[in-house]
Formats: sequence, structure tokens, C-alpha cells
Amino acid sequence: MKSTRWVAVAAAVVLTAGLAACSSSDDSAGGNATVNWWTWDPVQAEAYQQCVPDFQAQNPGVEVKISQYSTDDYFTKLTAGFVGGNAPDGFMNSVQYFPSYVDQGQLEPLDDHVAKDGFDLKGITIGTDAWKGKDGKLYGLPMDWATSGIYYNKALLAKAGITEAQVQSMTFDPSDGGTAEKIAAHLTVDRNGVRGDAPGFDKEHVAVYGIGMLAANDFRGQTSWFPFAAATGWTMAEPESWPTQFQYSDPRFVSTMRWVTSMVAKGYSPKLGTFTVSDSEQLGSGKVAMTVGGSWEAATFAKLPGLKTGIAPSPLGKDGKTRGAFGNANGNVVWAKGKNKEATWKWIAYQESEACQTKAAAYNASFFPSNGKAMDALTASEQAKGVDLSVFTAMEKAGQIQLSKPFSNGTAVESTLKPLFESYFTSNAGDDFWTKVTDKTKETLAAQG
Repeated sequence: MKSTRWVAVAAAVVLTAGLAACSSSDDSAGGNATVNWWTWDPVQAEAYQQCVPDFQAQNPGVEVKISQYSTDDYFTKLTAGFVGGNAPDGFMNSVQYFPSYVDQGQLEPLDDHVAKDGFDLKGITIGTDAWKGKDGKLYGLPMDWATSGIYYNKALLAKAGITEAQVQSMTFDPSDGGTAEKIAAHLTVDRNGVRGDAPGFDKEHVAVYGIGMLAANDFRGQTSWFPFAAATGWTMAEPESWPTQFQYSDPRFVSTMRWVTSMVAKGYSPKLGTFTVSDSEQLGSGKVAMTVGGSWEAATFAKLPGLKTGIAPSPLGKDGKTRGAFGNANGNVVWAKGKNKEATWKWIAYQESEACQTKAAAYNASFFPSNGKAMDALTASEQAKGVDLSVFTAMEKAGQIQLSKPFSNGTAVESTLKPLFESYFTSNAGDDFWTKVTDKTKETLAAQG
């Protein structure tokens, strides 16, 4: 499964001496303290380490220790820390998990800290609402954001006689696939060199798929089906924050899923499980002509050896106006029961600053800063390197990103829906399947912890 920046799988590593597992002496007066901060993302662990020296220089007596663990261990370790009373002082968190932590009383509300220090929330241009609890309190500061776009192989487009402008302005209508299907069909080539829209095309022996995997066992579909469903005007959650259901029985979603299965059946898109390598490797090997990929992969696609790639926004709906993509903003939180809450607040607030996020993003551009000025700086620096991020920033500024908002029972929702999505794409289930899935989301979202 492609990473969605909800989590990033990697081997465990500790960046500074000692195991960052427990809080240190009381720093209620803002004096000496050691702030232990955790993340699951090795990229951000190394990137934010670049901010530690400046922060410590500005806050004498406060030491920051950063630790990173793989997602296989990360949330299990957090839970064990909560139970044992030795959780990290602060940590990177996912929207998927924060509601449960709030219910357990594990997260510190940040409103008083924001007011006391005059922290400017307006400097954070995306994701703040995603970190508000049902009580209206702010429990996290968005520290990054991510979405998706359409990456394409320029050489394969040229060979097929398709212009970049055509891909940039692709449209989607589930009734006929819009120009997105027409382009994907023409880009598809079988082992005999016959294109997908030509007589004699052999869909059983495809050499180049017009578009990468659209079927997925991911209930969010960020780097697969979501941009196409969103082009119809469909929205996932109802209501947007703290939903009581996910709208999988909506006719617009159902017809989009039917179209996805038809693309697989026609041979224009690979079926679930066809590839075991990443989408960038698929594009790089010439096995797919275009693919839905994460914003965090922009630099990776741009650096594919011997290949020139482009980035297009999500397809437009049949009205020529509607466009959408799934987005996420991970949050920076303070452990409510820690002994270093004041110093930890100072650290996570500094992580949100233009200075820190600009430095961190420059170290590794695979994550986008939540600080607007830092994002502008990253966009400019990447443009100088030949990586154009304007597709993503334009969608963000146009309000076309459906940012993930909090919902209850995140772990149960994921474990319940993942096999259902896989079942749909592997068993040829009918349209009524999605009514059952929607009912299941109602049940799971409403379940008591």
C-alpha cells in the first residue's frame, strides 16, 4: 500500500543519546527540563533534529531528545507509556488516533498555552480544525500536510501523441470515464504494441498500463480512487467533523467504484496486487504511464533516472469546475500527564515556527510545512531544483483538498474497512455492497470504547 503520510514505516532509531521513554523533573516554572519527543517518521525525526540546537540556545536549561519508532511499534509503545505513566512529553500524532487519546485524558488542551504566549495560529495555514475535539478545544498543532496529484511519464505521453495540457486538464465522469479514461486507454499498450483503444488490444497481456492502481484496500483512497470520486462532488464524511457515517452508499461513490473495476477489467489499470514495488518505481520502469501519487513523492518522481516526469492536479468533474483530493495534517501534541508540559509546549510551538519548519523542510522536502511562509520557502527552493509543487499549493489555496477531520474509533474503523475494500475489488461484488459498508461505518463510528 502506498504511504499516505498518516504513518511512515521504518526501522526504529533513536537520534539522541538515551531512550526517550519517560518524563523528567517538574518544569512548571519553565526551568531545567528534558523534553522527550517521539515520531514514527524517520524523515521528520532527522529534519526536526536540525531545529534542536537553535531551540536549546533560545531556551537555556531545556534539552530535547527525539526518538523515532516504526509504526509497527509506535502506537503500541504510546499506549504502554500511557498505562505505565512514562509516555513521551510530546509526540507526533495522527488524526485517526487523537480522539481516543482525548477520551482517555492523555492529551493536553493547548488553548491556554496559545493564549498565554500569544501564539499566532494564523501562521498555520492548513489543518488546525482537524485537531479540535468535540469540546471545541485545540489538542494539537498541525505540523505538516499532504495530498496527491497525477504523476506522468513525459516520454510515454509524447510517444502516444498526448500533450501535457491534456493531462493537466483531464475530466472525469463515472458514466463514461471522461477524458481521463480516454487518455488512459490510449496510453495503455499490450505486449504486441497495440494500444488500449485500438482493435486487437490484448487486455490479458499488458506491457504498459495507462494509469496505475486505482483499486485499493485503503478506505481513504488518497493515492488511488479518491480524486476521481471527489471530482463528482462526493465527500467522504457526514458530517465533515465527527461523522456518524462515511458516505460509501452515495450514488456518486458507487458509480466511481464501478468505473474503477471497469478500468481493471479493460486492462487500462492494474488489478489489486499486480505490483509489489512503489508507484514511482512503476513509473520509472515504464510499466505505467501515469499514476496517482502522494505530494511527499514529488522529489522522488523528479529524480527518477533517465526519466522526465510531470505533475497534474486531480481530474475535473464533468462540470469542468469540481476538483478534489484527500489530504491529511499530522499533529504535534503534549502529553497531559507529563511533568514537562510547559517546556514541551515551547518545543512544539517552536516546531511550528517559520524558522524551524523552513529549516526542517529544506533538509528533506518529502513533507510539506503547515506554516504558510515555510511552505512558500519550500516551494521556491524546490522550484529552483526543478521540482514544481505548484499543483499541490494551488489545490490547497483553492480549497480543493478534503482534509481528514477527526472521527471516533479510528483503529476499529481502519481494521473493519480495509478487508471490506479488498473484498470488493477482488470478488466482483455488486453495487449493493456499498450500502452494507456504509451501515458498517455507522456501527463502528458509534461504538462505545
